[in-house]
Amino acid sequence: MDFITARYYFETASVSRERAVQQIAAESSIGTWTEIKTLTRKIQKKLSPKIMKISKKNKTVDIAYPSDLFEFGSVPQLMSSLGGNVFGMKLLKNLRLVDIQFPKSYIKSFKGPAFGIGGVRRLIKTKVRPHLGTIVKPKVGLNAKEWATVAYNAWKGGLDFVKDDENLTSMKFCKFEDRVINTLDMADKIKEEEGRNVLYAANITAPMKTMIERADFVKEHGGKCIMVDILSAGWSALQEIRNQNYKMVIHAHRAGHATFTRNKKHGISMYVIAKLSRLIGVDQLHIGTAVGKMEGDKKEIVLIKNMIEYQHVKPSSYLEQQWFNIKPVFAVSSGGVYPSLVPQIVKILGNDIVIQAGGGVHGHPAGTRAGAKAMKQALIASMKKINLKKYAKAHKELKQALDKWG
Repeated sequence: MDFITARYYFETASVSRERAVQQIAAESSIGTWTEIKTLTRKIQKKLSPKIMKISKKNKTVDIAYPSDLFEFGSVPQLMSSLGGNVFGMKLLKNLRLVDIQFPKSYIKSFKGPAFGIGGVRRLIKTKVRPHLGTIVKPKVGLNAKEWATVAYNAWKGGLDFVKDDENLTSMKFCKFEDRVINTLDMADKIKEEEGRNVLYAANITAPMKTMIERADFVKEHGGKCIMVDILSAGWSALQEIRNQNYKMVIHAHRAGHATFTRNKKHGISMYVIAKLSRLIGVDQLHIGTAVGKMEGDKKEIVLIKNMIEYQHVKPSSYLEQQWFNIKPVFAVSSGGVYPSLVPQIVKILGNDIVIQAGGGVHGHPAGTRAGAKAMKQALIASMKKINLKKYAKAHKELKQALDKWG
């Protein structure tokens, strides 16, 4: 029988380590707080989880669950089991779902990304370099035409990608449909003027029926990319969007992830969220920067990137997982990024990365277009391994950015 193996970090509140582990395994599978007459030997033999390893040093336990406990192709059911009631038990002081290992049979029940890194690169027509993107700022407040003009200037300055921010959907001052039409017109204008493809990620996050309507609208108007706030919308909504097979890039924003991930002793790791996102099939996913404004351990961010990028993953000593039919995901580095950070991001995360700057583009002294140019100049210098200060001597936009942000 196949097994799904979960690793939990745990701290007990009032019981022994062994008792706590037994209750974690029971509550997340076939057991409850007391013995029950309805739990037959047949059920126990077939569906009881196995305690694989307890680490006193790391305060972790590895539990292997028979795969028959799970509905294949359903992340909501998986998380109701491994990330459900078990977090509310009084006998635990802290509990954190650190990682999940899946068997081939379970992995193959998911679609995975439709495009992945290779597919997105083919749309933009790049082979090696990182992609550059921006979030239009202010994140809310601009009307549809103003927003599209800012997007145009960002693309005109050399960026590949423009996206809505997480809280911009369809407000009175900037209706979704108006913004999509105006912005896609600007993308077409870039194609006419420069002969290159650019992407716009329209944030479709909403109640499910509206999300479908918005995704249909983007596709009908020639859009190539949609964005989902995956935790706000929920796993069910994300799976439904992927299952529609829109043949549009799915850009995954992780807004709200820190409510689960920031406390390193409790909750659910970003590693798990990233793994589930890849299974379902996002094409781009925010993972952090390790150097920007958002918290995020450098080691963890690199592990996340490796996990979503490669077919064969060794994220930790106890796991070795193949991803079979599941394409790799284009990682997005975003949050307090500006030109000076580009060399560090490339050094830490490599070339298969979308480097995304909001304030670091639109806060440039000479405006959005100059800010975009400064980001591209920083990337070119990084790819050529030229010191930014040296490169800036002949590139005024980069120099202005360095003068402002250091």
